[in-house]
Amino acid sequence: MPLTLGLDFGTESVRALLVDLNGIERATAVVPYPHGQIIGNLPSSTEPLPNTHAFQHPLDWLEAAAQATRNAMESAAATPDSIIGIGVDFTSCTMLPTTANGTPLCLDPKFAGNPQAWPKLWKHHGAGTQAEHMTQIARQRGELFLSRYGGTIGLEWLFPKVLETTQTSPQIAEAAEIWLEAGDWLVWNLTGEPSSTPARSTCQAGYKGLWNEASGWPSAAYLDAVHPGFSSVLQKLVGNLTPPGVAAGHLTKSAATRFGLSPGTPVSAATIDAHAGVPGAGAADPGTLVMVMGTSSCHMLCSETFREIPGIAGVVENGILPGYHGYETGQAAVGDAFDWLRRLTGQPDFELLSTQAAKLPPGADGVRCLDWFNGCRTPRMDGTLRGSFTGLSLHHGPAHLHRALMEATACGVRWIVNLMRGAGVPVNHFIATGGLPHHDPFLIQLYADVMGENILVPPTRQGPALGAAILGALAAGAFPDVRSAIISMTSPGTTSARVFVPGKDSACYGLIYDEYRTLAETLHPS
Repeated sequence: MPLTLGLDFGTESVRALLVDLNGIERATAVVPYPHGQIIGNLPSSTEPLPNTHAFQHPLDWLEAAAQATRNAMESAAATPDSIIGIGVDFTSCTMLPTTANGTPLCLDPKFAGNPQAWPKLWKHHGAGTQAEHMTQIARQRGELFLSRYGGTIGLEWLFPKVLETTQTSPQIAEAAEIWLEAGDWLVWNLTGEPSSTPARSTCQAGYKGLWNEASGWPSAAYLDAVHPGFSSVLQKLVGNLTPPGVAAGHLTKSAATRFGLSPGTPVSAATIDAHAGVPGAGAADPGTLVMVMGTSSCHMLCSETFREIPGIAGVVENGILPGYHGYETGQAAVGDAFDWLRRLTGQPDFELLSTQAAKLPPGADGVRCLDWFNGCRTPRMDGTLRGSFTGLSLHHGPAHLHRALMEATACGVRWIVNLMRGAGVPVNHFIATGGLPHHDPFLIQLYADVMGENILVPPTRQGPALGAAILGALAAGAFPDVRSAIISMTSPGTTSARVFVPGKDSACYGLIYDEYRTLAETLHPS
């Protein structure tokens, strides 16, 4: 049976998944990035970075992906010619400046000490001022693109991050000949020679780059109104706009040697990691909200209905699956927030903390939480907002805080669903995928209770990686359309999926949800 390779690039590591066309997972391997998240100081410096900054090392992506692929190939006893296609998903917007041949500027010794030369991780929040300014100018000018993004430009997106570099490090902005999303850079390294033109993912460009198939990038007039001469960045967004699932190119000899694969293997255009979770979760039909729950949570929904909804992170035609309007919403900190609280309270592991939290009553004995500890994506689209705990007394402990935080993240999803339904977008089914649903079943039961909805958890622990592998199969022409590929390659999970049903505690959460909304409005009036 032919195999496809899904490469899932996360915040801390890369996962390689080998799966056959019937959805049988043959092997998986995870390799951490040697430098991890670069948040304390740059590798070439001891000077501390601002707490809003987060970077990665571009060579980590290639080295870890090559090792993970080789490990998975060895585990599956697979031969290079058995791999018929490769798919790539990546955190977004993780982006970097390069030379014309794709060399990252941070690898040049004369730029290595400048933070703006390094790849900005998706969670880099150094461009808050720039995002606010871009939003303000877009509103003043009545830019039509703004309504597709809920009326706000996110501080994690491409243009604010480029503007940050332009304003704080003009020498880096001038030296940059190409600005790329990391997923596009990775695919370019797999398929391109130095003289080639990179393929640029329509998914990444559409959701994080303000690009639209009909109107293209934001206009030069708008960009120059944002900052004099800023429209020159349009000349540095070179690349062929290519949808995920379409071959961006074929594996070069050098990349094939590095990864232990065959030259000429088709490689799909990249997609956003959370978006890959949609096909990976088996969501082939519209109206299904797929919650990819990890460090942050992203919620994707394909719909036949188009609405411009305030606070939605983006709606892009054909942005997730062909033939549908793809909606993206999200929460900026979920797994990150849980881990922060665990470390803050000195708890040894999540399992003990969750077990203790499960013994508490709904409402965490009066403790309430606003979970915006890394800003708020949906519904406020404001990375500067902050979270809080209220109702604390001396008898409360770490488990109370943890349960209140879990309930807050669930209330956040309920708010998002109400927002979409209120705008006339059908939300009929719910799937939870990513790391958290498998690591903590109590969390998903709590979500089902808070939302009052059944939630399906597919058996695969590699939802985005499986989605990437499905895109690799499509790039290889193994299926006539995306729906047949999803159905075939996720079919083993249909009988073993777990469904969480609202329990006896569900009725308690109406009031708790109302209090969550009141807390948000009190602390951060809309």
